[in-house]
Amino acid sequence: MKYYIIAGEASGDLHASKLIKAIRALDPQASFRAWGGDLMEKEGADVVKHYRDLAFMGFAEVLANIKTIWNNMRFCKNDILSFSPDVVVFVDYPGFNIPIAQFAKKKGFKTAYYISPQVWAWKENRVKKIKQSIDRMMVILPFEKSFYEKWKFKVEYVGHPLIETIEEFKQNPSVNIRTLLNIPDQKKIIAILPGSRKQEIKKKLPIMLEAALNFENCECIVAQAPGIEDDFIQNIIQNAKHVKTTKDNTYALLHVADAAMVTSGTATLETALFKVPEVVCYKGSAISYAIAKRLIRVKFISLVNLIMKKEIVKELIQDKMNAEEIKTALTPLLQDPNKINEIKNQYAELESLLKQGGKASEKAASIIFELAS
Repeated sequence: MKYYIIAGEASGDLHASKLIKAIRALDPQASFRAWGGDLMEKEGADVVKHYRDLAFMGFAEVLANIKTIWNNMRFCKNDILSFSPDVVVFVDYPGFNIPIAQFAKKKGFKTAYYISPQVWAWKENRVKKIKQSIDRMMVILPFEKSFYEKWKFKVEYVGHPLIETIEEFKQNPSVNIRTLLNIPDQKKIIAILPGSRKQEIKKKLPIMLEAALNFENCECIVAQAPGIEDDFIQNIIQNAKHVKTTKDNTYALLHVADAAMVTSGTATLETALFKVPEVVCYKGSAISYAIAKRLIRVKFISLVNLIMKKEIVKELIQDKMNAEEIKTALTPLLQDPNKINEIKNQYAELESLLKQGGKASEKAASIIFELAS
C-alpha cells in the first residue's frame, strides 16, 4: 500500500522513521512518500521536502515567511493528488498539517494523525477541525486522551516513542563522547542543546555560550542537530573557545552528560529520559512572545513539567533566559547531591508514566495499517 507521511521537524523525522519501520514490518511492499528528513529517508521514504526548509517558529516568523508556507501547501496538495496514497499520515506540525488534513479528507483520502498537535495548550477550538478531518488520532502523552474525551473524540494513547528510541540507544551507544572529544573521566560534562531550527539557535545559543563561561571546570559541549550546516554553527561559536561541538551525536552526549542547558521542545523530554538534570531555556522575538503569552493556557513550556503537572525542571523564559540566571539554576544540578537525586527520582516517575501506553511505533503502525487496508 501507499503511505504519504508529513513531518516538519527533527523530532517528527525521528518518530516518523520508527513508524515507517514498524509499518514495513506489517506491509513489506509498502511505498512511502514523505516530508521529513534524513532518518525517514534511511528507512526508505521518498522525501520530497526536507524539514530544514519548513521549520518556521513563532508568530512573527510565520508572517515573514507566509509566501513560502503557502507555496509549500500548494505543492503538498498537488503532490498528494499525484501520489494518490491509501492513507495520509500527519506527524505533529499542526500549523501546516491541519489545513492539509482538511484538504485530504475533502478529497476522499483516509487520514491518520500520529502525535497530536498541542491543542490543549492553545487554540483548543482546533479540535473541531481535527475531528472533521482525521479518521484515527494517536496520542503520546498520558493526559491527552482525557483532553480529547472532553470533546467527545475517541483517540488512542499509544505511549511515547522516545521510550523505545532511547532504550534502543542505551543498549548500543553509537559513540563514546569522552573518547571522541578526549575528555577526562573526572571532568563533568554540560550538554548544550540549542535546538534544531536556525532561528531558535541564533536566538538562544549565544546566551548559552555566555553562560558556559561560568563553568570553566566543566566541559561544555554543543549538540549540533541533524540538518544544521557546519558553517551555520561555526559562525556562532567561532569565538567561543571554551566549548566543543559534536554533530549528530545528541544522544551520545546526553548518555554521558552531568547536566544540560536545553531549548524548550522535545529535547527537554529526551534529556529527562537520559536522567540528566536540566535547565530549560526559551527566548523568542518580542512580538511572538507577547502574542503567545496572551494565547497559551498551560502553566509550563517544557514537556517534563507538563506531564508531571508540576515544576520538576527550571524554566527560564524570555528575559529570564540570561547567563546569570542559567548559572544560578544550573550550579546546584552539578554540585548538590540532594538536588540531583531529587530530580532523577522525578524523572523515574515520568518514565513510568510514559511506558504505560506500550510500544508507540508498533501500536501506531498497526492502527495505520488497519486504516489503509
